[in-house]
Amino acid sequence: MIKTGIFSGSFNPVHIGHLALANYLCEFEGLDEVWFMVTPHNPLKNQSDLWPDQFRLKLVESAIAGYDKFKASDFEFTLPRPSYTVNTLEKLSLQYPDRQFHLIIGSDNWQLFNRWYKADEIIARYHLLVYPRPGYPIDDEAGFPASVRMTNAPVFDISSTFIRESLAQDKDIRYFLHPEVYKIIADNRSELF
Repeated sequence: MIKTGIFSGSFNPVHIGHLALANYLCEFEGLDEVWFMVTPHNPLKNQSDLWPDQFRLKLVESAIAGYDKFKASDFEFTLPRPSYTVNTLEKLSLQYPDRQFHLIIGSDNWQLFNRWYKADEIIARYHLLVYPRPGYPIDDEAGFPASVRMTNAPVFDISSTFIRESLAQDKDIRYFLHPEVYKIIADNRSELF
């Protein structure tokens, strides 16, 4: 079985924190690959804040080109909206029976996980890799279900919101983004800001 990490997010835009985390999970936490699952709309986020779906997908594709363990996925673009993680995982498992899916979430989401749609079903049927986020410590790892594992990934305190706000203020933050991503955003600046 291929161990495939599902890294779901708006990637609005994808930044070096996303890339370094996914790289770490492949090289140090036993994943064979990570799929960047670009979400068309998160029920918890304001749709108007999102850059266009295909544009965000293009940014991810540009950022991961050349590293065979990464894949950009638009799988959720065709699913009913809002898309719930349990539905995505179920459909992925049916379509790719040769893969063992591991859901990648931050410790911030883990603290709210009991509020996710069908959270118990996700824990019962899939693996979860929880990475540390600043301000969201995990206290009781011993109490984790067998399918949930806390990773030792480095902590990256970078957000896509910070990236967008900085770019809107004309800050030169090229080192927070993959060079291709920075170039594409710069080339499309008039449409984004």
